[in-house]
Amino acid sequence: MDTRTEIIAVGSELLLGQIVNSNAQFLSEQLAEMGINVYYHTVVGDNAGRLKEAIEVAQKRSNVIIFTGGLGPTKDDLTKETIANVLGKKLVYDEEALASIEQYFIRTKRTMSENNKKQALVLDGAHILKNDFGMAPGMAVEVEQKIYMLLPGPPSEMKPMFQNYSSKYFIQTLGIQEKIISRVLRYFGIGESQLETDIQDIIDEQLNPTVAPLAANGEVTLRLTAKHTDEMVANQMLDEVEQKINQRVGEFFYGYENTTLVEELFKLLIGKNKTLSAAESLTGGMFSEYMTGIDGASKVFKGSIITYTNEVKANILGVSEKTLETYGAVSSQCAKEMADQVRKMANSDIGVSFTGVAGPNSLEGHPVGTVYIGISAEGTDTQTFKFNFTGTRNGIRIRTVKYGCHHLIKLLSQIE
Repeated sequence: MDTRTEIIAVGSELLLGQIVNSNAQFLSEQLAEMGINVYYHTVVGDNAGRLKEAIEVAQKRSNVIIFTGGLGPTKDDLTKETIANVLGKKLVYDEEALASIEQYFIRTKRTMSENNKKQALVLDGAHILKNDFGMAPGMAVEVEQKIYMLLPGPPSEMKPMFQNYSSKYFIQTLGIQEKIISRVLRYFGIGESQLETDIQDIIDEQLNPTVAPLAANGEVTLRLTAKHTDEMVANQMLDEVEQKINQRVGEFFYGYENTTLVEELFKLLIGKNKTLSAAESLTGGMFSEYMTGIDGASKVFKGSIITYTNEVKANILGVSEKTLETYGAVSSQCAKEMADQVRKMANSDIGVSFTGVAGPNSLEGHPVGTVYIGISAEGTDTQTFKFNFTGTRNGIRIRTVKYGCHHLIKLLSQIE
């Protein structure tokens, strides 16, 4: 069966922006792992006429149509009734669901109205999907070689229903045997266009596994996806492609899946038994916030000093006034002294500093986006790195922190 799939989310609150359509994202991810291709996402309000139009459009272009929302007890919950009308199906009570709803009202000593009974109505002849965390059951029905699946709107009900029951229905109905295994590779310090250029032939040649680049927040990720009936073989296929890619761009690779630069930095500090401290000017404590957001950060992060003014740089941190007068706060000399001083004051193995111009105005004759990062490590010469970032004030600060993590990771990776 052709599995061109469309997800139709029903609910005016989605169109009003009151909630995010997280159900569509979840379902797309789950379906992709099963090898079911989602071609369209549709959102429609609580209106029978517009929902009917959306169904008719979906019928022309999709063979699997999944609905979320509109199965509740209120008048604006119209999904079942509208689909029944379009398909020429009757609605009948599912006795198990009805009994479950009745028992709920008995347990809670509340009166059950006719509206509540409505949640037990299902399409005649449908395969019922049990709702373990709510009242309205889901259902799936096949009509004229098209599958229609109805799922509840609340994610707390929909997600377990799909994972426990809907996925099994698809596997059995569609005869799915191949396993879809994905792996996300994360890169920093290289732009999306450059990474794509470096591995363009690999992207073009790969059909299985596939290689899909994505960019977000100054980072680049590659999603590798392999299909095979044997999960072990699929993982071996991914290993081979990953190795081929990292032979070219491995110097920018830092981790897998949903990890972050600061998490990888933390792991290295733990693994190398090193401590870190920070002196922050333009970042204003952002680096420290990232570090202390990790459980157990106190094992490796000794603390920081926010030196937002030259007065604090000189009087608290101990940056020489001559350096500030001669070179200014936005300089490699200042970044070096900041890193050296905070390392000594905190008695840490490594000190990192951030100074520069986040904006909106220039400073000391330097344009917005001029940034210096210093890294001081015991027993080695202090390094400084200059950057010229573009973007918003907050974007410049975030990139500064990420580049600090990036260079700290490179330093720690060289330590035995």
